[in-house]
Amino acid sequence: MIVVVGIGAGGWDEIPVRHQQLIRESPVLLGGKRHLDLVPDVPGQRREPWPSPLREGLPALLDGIGDAVALASGDPLVSGIGTTLISLLGRENVRIEPAVSSVALARARMGWPAESCVAVSLVGRDVALVARELAPGRRILALSADESTAASVANLLVTTGFGASTMTVLGELGAETESARTGTASSWAGESPRLNIVAIECVGVPARGWAAGLPDDVFENDGQLTKRDLRASALARLAPTPGAHLWDVGAGAGSVGIEWMRAHPTCTTTAIEGNAERAARIARNATRLGVPGLRVVEGRAPDALAGLAAPDAIFIGGGATRPGVLDTCLAALRPGGRLVVHGVTLETEQLLARQHAELGGELTRISVESVDMIGTFRGWAPQRTVVQWTLQRAFY
Repeated sequence: MIVVVGIGAGGWDEIPVRHQQLIRESPVLLGGKRHLDLVPDVPGQRREPWPSPLREGLPALLDGIGDAVALASGDPLVSGIGTTLISLLGRENVRIEPAVSSVALARARMGWPAESCVAVSLVGRDVALVARELAPGRRILALSADESTAASVANLLVTTGFGASTMTVLGELGAETESARTGTASSWAGESPRLNIVAIECVGVPARGWAAGLPDDVFENDGQLTKRDLRASALARLAPTPGAHLWDVGAGAGSVGIEWMRAHPTCTTTAIEGNAERAARIARNATRLGVPGLRVVEGRAPDALAGLAAPDAIFIGGGATRPGVLDTCLAALRPGGRLVVHGVTLETEQLLARQHAELGGELTRISVESVDMIGTFRGWAPQRTVVQWTLQRAFY
């Protein structure tokens, strides 16, 4: 059993007596050097600092260690070691004894009710995650990785049109050295404490929104792009839900996979793209639109699909007629998973018609027209008609 005890910035004297007793009586004490230094010496107690890199070194450290107490900052389940230990050892082998989290302290200092703001962890993660949350009037608490995070956040706000946003860097929350510094993103300068949270009050351009169907021009592309209306239709049928994983096969500019991840912070995508230039472009689009965790696999289906995590949904925007692609995708879908395939050629249309006749689902032809100039007049300009086949795999 590993008992994870949260410690606030105030140190040993602010730890509840019950938690102090747990720490003193434990034969083994784990933690970062900063936390271990906060605890008075205990004769005979074995003390082990966390390995580096942490995730890779933990199994060897924990192997045969027996019962122990691990020290963590604040609430160990808020971007903390508690989450990692539970994933490695199982919930039944880890007990959490939290202190007040830094997020709770930050809300208290700012006077922000929990329901009025969102917390985004940038600890070991890309600062671009903040971009997904940006909207006029939005309140964001960004958990910083170190003293450089605030400057990176300020730069992101400026480049995304939110330079007028107010930033408050809350340093050393709960300690005697606690500090707060406020300014606008566009004029932000200077160092921040290593331990800090950035509170952002967003002021800027209208948000892009999280509903499916972002404007086509927000995606860098070479023409290989699932257009806005077709993308919205596909995503409505793919039906992203929290924690669900998508394969975006023949991803092009990555627009479907990116919008899938924007639907919820826990949604994930693997984009499969055979063209190296497009694969790099997908990664750039994902970072700019606030979902830097999107995984890009450079290669062609079906070979590139081998070994990938099983998907909850699959979108095939191109290449459905390539031998083995459709069969491999159908076999890979989790029970209850959803498949959406687009086709613009006669060959793909015939394939999808046969699949629909054999397996069922929904077969739709989508035709979109937009206004364009005809000389000095205006008229309707049709896009290519797309056949869309949707299938949900049985739950058993």
